[in-house]
Amino acid sequence: MLDVIIILLILLQIKHWYVDFHLQNEEEIACKGIYGHCLGINHSIKHGVGTFICLLLVTGFTNVLYTIVLSFLNFVLHYHTDYMKMNYGNTDGESKKFWRHLGLGQMIHQLTYLLIAYLALNTFTQY
Repeated sequence: MLDVIIILLILLQIKHWYVDFHLQNEEEIACKGIYGHCLGINHSIKHGVGTFICLLLVTGFTNVLYTIVLSFLNFVLHYHTDYMKMNYGNTDGESKKFWRHLGLGQMIHQLTYLLIAYLALNTFTQY
């Protein structure tokens, strides 16, 4: 059981790195602070789709509807975390305050993955 959760968390880490640092473009970054902008939403949709893939790899097709719900949860939380970071964090890229806000946003994303793993563990009985 624990090994499956660790694998899920590793997959979510790889997904997060890939979507945030390889797939995200400058336009998405610029628009994440505009609530409802399609490019900010698009960035978070990539996270939701990636989470869906990670969950399917670990849980299979045990409960696809619940996998969709958890993926949607990731989409919503990722979107709002990024929006808050862009609007209430420091965006200069240089200061200590910027790095604290960036770290806070990343910590919230990581806590989201722990929540998803916890919810998956308590739902998918094949663990």
